[in-house]
Amino acid sequence: MAELFGFEIKRKNNTAVDQLPSFAPKESDDGAVVIAAGGSFGTYVDLDGTVRTEAELVTKYREMALQPECDAAVDEIVNESISIDDKKIVDINLDAVNISPNIKKIIRDEFKTCLEIMDFNKHAYDIYRRWYIDGRLYYHTIVDEKNPKEGIKEIRYIDPRKIRKVREVAKKRINAVSATGDASITKTMNEYFIFNDKGFSYGNKITGPTTAGLKIAKDSILHVVSGLTDNQGTMVLSYLHKAIKALNQLRTLEDALVIYRLARAPERRIWYIDVGNLPKMKAEQYVRDIMVKHKNRLIYDGATGEVRDDRKFMTMLEDYWLPRREGGRGTEVTTLPGGQTLGEMDDVLYFQKKLYQTLNVPVNRLNSDALFSLGRATEVTRDEVKFAKFITRLRSRFSTLFTQILEKQVVLKGIMSIEDWQKISSQIKYEYAKDNYFTELKNTEILQNRAQLLMSFEQGNLLGKYYSYEWARRTILHQSKE
Repeated sequence: MAELFGFEIKRKNNTAVDQLPSFAPKESDDGAVVIAAGGSFGTYVDLDGTVRTEAELVTKYREMALQPECDAAVDEIVNESISIDDKKIVDINLDAVNISPNIKKIIRDEFKTCLEIMDFNKHAYDIYRRWYIDGRLYYHTIVDEKNPKEGIKEIRYIDPRKIRKVREVAKKRINAVSATGDASITKTMNEYFIFNDKGFSYGNKITGPTTAGLKIAKDSILHVVSGLTDNQGTMVLSYLHKAIKALNQLRTLEDALVIYRLARAPERRIWYIDVGNLPKMKAEQYVRDIMVKHKNRLIYDGATGEVRDDRKFMTMLEDYWLPRREGGRGTEVTTLPGGQTLGEMDDVLYFQKKLYQTLNVPVNRLNSDALFSLGRATEVTRDEVKFAKFITRLRSRFSTLFTQILEKQVVLKGIMSIEDWQKISSQIKYEYAKDNYFTELKNTEILQNRAQLLMSFEQGNLLGKYYSYEWARRTILHQSKE
C-alpha cells in the first residue's frame, strides 16, 4: 500500500484486521465509501455518484441557511446548545471513569489544552453552527512527527466538499447453514481519507493505489458527522435535510404571493374604443393614437428622486385598450377592480410553521410578538420539552469531536495507550453550560417538591417509626450512598 500522508497511531493488535468474524457487516454512519481491498489488478471505484452528490448537498444546506426563516431557527438551536455567556462553555466529567485521581487530573488538564488548541471559547458558536448546517466536520490534526510526545500543535478546518473517507473491506465467502445460499464475512482492512484541493467532480475516480487526490491517514483527521444517513446508509445528511421540501414550498408561495399582489393591487381601466367601419389597419392605428393621447405613465426613479413620464412601455399593470365595432355601444371606460384578498397570509404562515416543525424548533420561540414569560415548570409546553431533549441529543453527538481530539492528545503524549483509552472513552461525559431557564426551573420545582414531601413525613412523625431515615434519603431525596 502506498504511504499515507500524516501520522498514524500504532496499535498492539490491529483491531481492524483481527476483528471477530460475522456475516453481518459492522454498521457505520460516517458515510465512508466502501471498496474492495487488495487484488492484483487494484481497485476501481467511481466516486462521481456519491462525492459529487454529497458536495452538492453541502452547498444546498449552506444556501438554505441564508434563508431568514432557516437562519433564525439555526441560530435558536445553536444559542440553546452553546452558552457563550458562561466562561466555561463545556467541561469534562470523569466521575464514572475507573482510573487513578492523578490520571484524571492529567486528562482534565489536557482537555483544557485541546480547547485552547481549538480556540473553542472564542469560536464555539461558529464551530457548532458549521457542524449543524453541513452535517459533517473535518479537521486536520497537525503534529510534529519528529517529536510526537509534544502533542497536537494545531488543527485546521477542511471543507467537507474536498475530502471523503474510504474504507477498504475484504469479503470471505462461507457456506450458510440455511438453504438461502452462500454468505460472506466482511472484515475492514484499511481506512483512510481522500483529499482533493479542487474538490471532487466528474472524472475523479479511485483506481488502485493511484487516486484522484491525496491519501491521508485516518488518525490525522478529526471527523464528526451528524449521525443521520440516507435510506441506503451510505451518505451523511444534515439536520436541515428534512426542511428542503418545506423551504422550497415556502419560497414558491412567497414568490407567487408577491406576483399576485403586484398584478392585482392597482385598479386598471378598460377602454372600449369605437372604431366604426374603419378597416383593420386604420382601426388599429386609431386605437394607438387614442392610447398615446390619453396614456400617462409616471415613473419614479429611486436613485435620483425624479418623477418622469415614460410612454415607451406597457405592462400588465396598466390599462386595457379594446376596439369596438359599429353597431355596438360607443366609446366606454370601465374600471377593473384590484384584488380583494391581498391581506390573506394564512398560507404563508402555515408553511412557515411547517418549516419550523421540520427543524424541531418551537414556533413560539420564533414569533417576534411573543413575550418571554417566566412561568412554572408545569406550564412549559410539550414543544419546549421536546426541544430540550433534541438539544441534549445534539450535544451528545457533537461531543465526539472532544473525544477524538482528546484521544490523540493523550496517546501522543504517552499518558495512556490507545487500547486503554478505548476502554474508558465510552464512560467519559461532557457537561455543557446551560442557560435554559426551563431546565433550571424544572429542577428547582422537583427539589422543592421533594423537600415538602420530606417535611410532611417529619411533621407526621412517620420517619423513625414507620419509615427509616435511610429510606427517606434513598426514595424521597434520591440520594446515593456517597
